[in-house]
Amino acid sequence: MDSFQHNGQEIPADLNPQGFETIPDLLAHACRTHAQKPAFTSFGRTLSYAELDRLSAAFAVYLQRHTDLQPGDRIAIQLPNLIQYPVVLYGALRAGLVVVNTNPLYTAAEMEHQFRDSGAKALVIHKSMAHNADKIIGNTGVKHVFVTQVGDLHGFVKRTLLNAAVKYVKKMEPKFHLPGAIPLRKALLQHLGETPTHVVRKRGDMAVLQYTGGTTGVSKGAMLSHANLLSNMLQGCERIGGAGPDWAQTVISPLPLYHIYAFTIAQIVLACGGHSVLIPNPRDIPGFVKELRNWRPSAFLGLNTLFVALCNQASFRALDFSSLKVTVSGGMALTKAAAEQWQQVTGCDVMEGYGLTETSPAVSINPAGGVQVGSIGLPLVHTDVRITGPDGSEQPPETPGDLCVKGPQVMMGYWQRQRETRACFTDDGYLITGDIAVRQLDGYLRIVDRAKDLIIVSGFNVYPNEVEDAVTSHPDVLECAAIGVPDEVAGEAVKLVVVANRKDLTREEIRDWCRERLTRYKVPKIVEFVDELPKSNVGKVLRRMLKDDNNASAA
Repeated sequence: MDSFQHNGQEIPADLNPQGFETIPDLLAHACRTHAQKPAFTSFGRTLSYAELDRLSAAFAVYLQRHTDLQPGDRIAIQLPNLIQYPVVLYGALRAGLVVVNTNPLYTAAEMEHQFRDSGAKALVIHKSMAHNADKIIGNTGVKHVFVTQVGDLHGFVKRTLLNAAVKYVKKMEPKFHLPGAIPLRKALLQHLGETPTHVVRKRGDMAVLQYTGGTTGVSKGAMLSHANLLSNMLQGCERIGGAGPDWAQTVISPLPLYHIYAFTIAQIVLACGGHSVLIPNPRDIPGFVKELRNWRPSAFLGLNTLFVALCNQASFRALDFSSLKVTVSGGMALTKAAAEQWQQVTGCDVMEGYGLTETSPAVSINPAGGVQVGSIGLPLVHTDVRITGPDGSEQPPETPGDLCVKGPQVMMGYWQRQRETRACFTDDGYLITGDIAVRQLDGYLRIVDRAKDLIIVSGFNVYPNEVEDAVTSHPDVLECAAIGVPDEVAGEAVKLVVVANRKDLTREEIRDWCRERLTRYKVPKIVEFVDELPKSNVGKVLRRMLKDDNNASAA
């Protein structure tokens, strides 16, 4: 292994006074310390820490006794936000396996690529997605399949009603044929109360193979070790914990756990003895608000588009936010308008953070009590951020440059892709993020934009985030996205795609608004109105799709 992949071995001692070696070590400590407290809730079923320990142990025992899986083998998990997810996750890790988080909305072709590339030998999948696995499973190395339904960990009556509603009323479980597939519920019941054989795993061993979104070609697996993930969990505890000891009492978690942002926040909550309330379908805003009425949240995990969607609902604005201490934002740039609207509605500042799949994911987070809107905060403890110019030298404060990161949370490398791994590290071991950032005089960081999204108009740099931030401050704009399009005179021009609150909002009104707030060359040349922007399952606006659509229409 090359020298720049050493990061997977380290957990700074002052971060880790308990001496955790692996994620199961942290889990064991949390379950002993908080046995009777709630750990995860979904669809009205709450798992205590003691139940999480017992059920994950049962799954680990099944894996060890009834399969030929060995420590280091990969197991894919393809589940929505159900309480089965943490049970399977921790059970797999306790058996020494490497978890491959898989997007439940993947097509059969995307599933096949990820299963083949990762070398997955086992799969845990929700029945609503099993028909896609059926199409490609024979082309992969997957030998063991576990299937589950929404209500599998509920009591008899609720389980029967939930599963029947999903299958027969909503018709969300197409027929599939997966010979030998094991019902997850059956596997768990078979070994309840038993203890798995202890597996020796080390800090530098891979825990999770987390695939990137594939925005620059075929998605790649980031190798995240136990040390990478534990470090980021403990770094997150240190930073978010500044909000007070009970910040994690009731954490609303609407983002999918297969995504690294929500995945690591869930581990941070667990490390703090907190309670994660999982929201399986946050796109159902009325249903989401109805669920929120059952809780007095102490913390909320979200991102820009979700904050905007919720704050525009009268039913959400009527909720009780008196217990809300922490709101964390990540995954995409937080606009000033969204941050201010959230603060006005909930009374809680948004602690925007920044990270990547390759950094487990958090690099920086705004500190509690010191939030600066428009900033991604201060680097986490033991995280060295360097902002470099074209020649690789450090840029002075307030000067944009390439953001590079070194720290214990930085991945070991890309799975079976040595060339790509080398290309994204500097010679002295800094990860090149591909983002353009500025370090302020006070040490806070600001992301200017993704380098690949930069728009160059007549030789001048235009950053889409800056244009979008200006336009979303318009009272009649719900959300927008800026992209660069070819222009015969200027090389590129700014195109703005807008979702409006007012049907008669005109292009010229938008351009007039921009002229008052932006330099002339940053004012959009083209303004297009749409009903909605293309988004990932996490809610991140996909500028790439807007560019593809523009290229297709131009052709």
